[in-house]
Amino acid sequence: MPAQKTKTKTKTKTKPISGNAFAGYAKQPTGAELTEILGNSHALWQDLVTALKRDLKLDGEEWNSYSVKAGWSFRLQKKKRNVLYLGPRVGWFLASFILGEKAVAAARKTKFPARILKMIDEAKRYPEGTAVRMEVRDADDVTAVKMLAKIKLEN
Repeated sequence: MPAQKTKTKTKTKTKPISGNAFAGYAKQPTGAELTEILGNSHALWQDLVTALKRDLKLDGEEWNSYSVKAGWSFRLQKKKRNVLYLGPRVGWFLASFILGEKAVAAARKTKFPARILKMIDEAKRYPEGTAVRMEVRDADDVTAVKMLAKIKLEN
């Protein structure tokens, strides 16, 4: 008779349901874990966070997880207003915004590359705003996220 495979559960991980690199983690990621997961993109993450805090005077930051299966995201705020969420992936990260109507209109008037404008136009609409999710893989992506964050705060 063949040996039966048994599944073991750990206290810190469950089966992930998203592409979030920290899905399944019960505790927020450490700086070392973030650096390891992001790899070369860690410098982009740090540049983005540092620049947004400095240039837009963002004053709040927090790791957040709505469920162990969904993973962890890093939220940046200004005066308790949510500005941007960063979701770690393996080798890159996702920047997520909820843009109001005025911010979407302002973004359309900006000289964004066509792919960014298309992403905004195709984003899902909710009562609280347009959910823009952008993959951040290079310096051009970081520049676009900085511009969107500024547009969000100004509108």
